[in-house]
Amino acid sequence: MPDPLFEKIALVGIGLIGSSLARAIRHGGLASTVAISSRSEKTLSRARELELGDVYEQDPAEAVRDADLVIVSVPVGASGAVAQAIAPGLKPGAIVTDVGSTKASVIAQMQPHLPDNVHFIPGHPIAGTEDSGPDAGFADLFEGRWCILTPLPDTNPDALSLLTVFWERCGAMVDSMDPQHHDMVLAIVSHLPHIIAYNIVGTADDLEAVTKSEVIKYSASGFRDFTRLAASDPTMWRDVCLHNSDAILEMLARFSEDLSALQRAIRWGDGDKLFEMFTRTRAIRRSIIEAGQDIDVPDFGRHALAHPEKP
Repeated sequence: MPDPLFEKIALVGIGLIGSSLARAIRHGGLASTVAISSRSEKTLSRARELELGDVYEQDPAEAVRDADLVIVSVPVGASGAVAQAIAPGLKPGAIVTDVGSTKASVIAQMQPHLPDNVHFIPGHPIAGTEDSGPDAGFADLFEGRWCILTPLPDTNPDALSLLTVFWERCGAMVDSMDPQHHDMVLAIVSHLPHIIAYNIVGTADDLEAVTKSEVIKYSASGFRDFTRLAASDPTMWRDVCLHNSDAILEMLARFSEDLSALQRAIRWGDGDKLFEMFTRTRAIRRSIIEAGQDIDVPDFGRHALAHPEKP
């Protein structure tokens, strides 16, 4: 087992990402001590039962005291309040990062409350499931996934390098982006798909009386995949929409224009246009598989998951 990267790591928030980090830190021997904080006594008690850490505190300022690395894992709308709460307990030289899906808003919320003598390096691991809570995490969540860091102009290079090594030892591939660019990219690859999923599942629910529940009964794989996205944490996605609204609205406008073009092709029977579009988008699916971000098995991997012993 390699030497620990940090003497103490504090995890503020212990949902899916926080609990997965706790397990990855333990598995990789990345810290001598792991402190966990949650505002919910019930959640904190469950983290204790699962033995996710060494120290458990409802007061986040106590949890981060003497920590070398502090990871904030809360809905992005709570980032400012958490930064204000942990500030009194932060030691000089500590690295403070987060895992939020929006970056410009998180920086605007957190930076004013953090002392100048800590290294604030916002981050976003692009990994997750529709589940939440301390039971949902697993150590391999970040394996082969991207973690995007959005360092500020005056970021200490040694601190950035150390945080990069941390994520790599959690299994992630690390890249850096400008915060605004990150928010635009994530609006199209993550935020918009979730919004569309929430919307189409809501439409199906509205039509339940008309379809006499046949939408649910005869759900094909496409609709099932929409429901997986639409089962994600409502608090988290409410905050994402509110805190990345400009980029999301821009992507929604462009999506609406493309949807109108598709509608016209269907209305006028333009088979060539439809075939060209479906061929182009099929190639994108193949490139995602080639990039190692999904597996090429039938039924989106469900058969492989249900029958791991079979090829």
